[in-house]
Amino acid sequence: MKILVTGGAGFIGSHLVDTLIEKHEVVVLDNLEPQVHTRSKPDYLNENATYIFGDVRDKEILRKVIEGVEVIFHEAAAVGVGQSMYQIEKYVGVNTMATAKLLDILVNKEHEVKKLVVASSMSIYGEGAYECENCGIVYPSLRVEAQLKQREYPKCGKIVRPIPTSEDKPLHPTSIYAITKRDQEEMCLTVGRAYGIPTVALRYFNVYGPRQSLNNPYTGVCAIFSSRIKNNNPPLIFEDGLQSRDFISVHDIAEANILAMKSSNANYEVFNIGTGKPVNILEIAQTLIKLYNKGLKPEITNKFRAGDIRHCFADISKIKGKLGYKPKVDFEGGMKELVEWGEKEESEDKFDEAHEELLRRGLVEE
Repeated sequence: MKILVTGGAGFIGSHLVDTLIEKHEVVVLDNLEPQVHTRSKPDYLNENATYIFGDVRDKEILRKVIEGVEVIFHEAAAVGVGQSMYQIEKYVGVNTMATAKLLDILVNKEHEVKKLVVASSMSIYGEGAYECENCGIVYPSLRVEAQLKQREYPKCGKIVRPIPTSEDKPLHPTSIYAITKRDQEEMCLTVGRAYGIPTVALRYFNVYGPRQSLNNPYTGVCAIFSSRIKNNNPPLIFEDGLQSRDFISVHDIAEANILAMKSSNANYEVFNIGTGKPVNILEIAQTLIKLYNKGLKPEITNKFRAGDIRHCFADISKIKGKLGYKPKVDFEGGMKELVEWGEKEESEDKFDEAHEELLRRGLVEE
């Protein structure tokens, strides 16, 4: 079977390619974004795949790479919550408009595509789900600036308790990046249903692991902290560090994609891809410092960024029940693998530069 992976030279896409190549013919479309790939081509690219180095926004290239393809994994995206708030046209172009072009081809040209799997994101939820002793399950709105300045946490009359976030939670994206990921998901599912192209949207939570760029200051927190620590700089933590997320190994992300491709139970569905276990940001920093064996202490700022949420971790009961998914990489083992890989990689700490840009634009509390 011939399979297309857009963004297949990237962090997640390349792991997916490695998994697929054992049994399938794989074509990769990737533009080798300089912010992610400091070298022209990463040395981990699988030599058994076919690579087309071009822009996912180029409709002519899209037409060519789709020829003969039966499954598309749409992983290509501009990634960066903070950066998306001032590079709006770029993020909408790469994420929303490029997806529109892909779908336009699928509905207007002859093709052999029998399945479309699109990478979505937990960021589309905004705040996660909470439980109130009076009201039951509630979905607090994003905290306003006054609440953030007063160090208030989500409320519902009383203090609420964070609980796993299910796919049924209303979507309240709090950044341009999150809006464009919602666009990708909703457009793909809507078109897929209308034209009978089985489509699946996978909402990735906080993905980490080997090959995540240590030079991109807008990537995931594990990579940002790793870059800081490797360069003997303390990880900088917003708020009090006790905000929680769901950290999932890239290996489990790849496995979830394979399950979505193979099972008809996944068709036209949305699934959370996480571990179901919350980990706070301070614990991430402390774990990485220990594993890198550095005498550093996290710098807790007690400041906030525009759009910051407090808690969000996955309810994975749906994908467990429908697809038999079960995350295999535990937190300790995954962090060790990340550090073992990171110790061999060059990294330039560009966090301060990115932070200054956010400050200048008023997106971080002074």
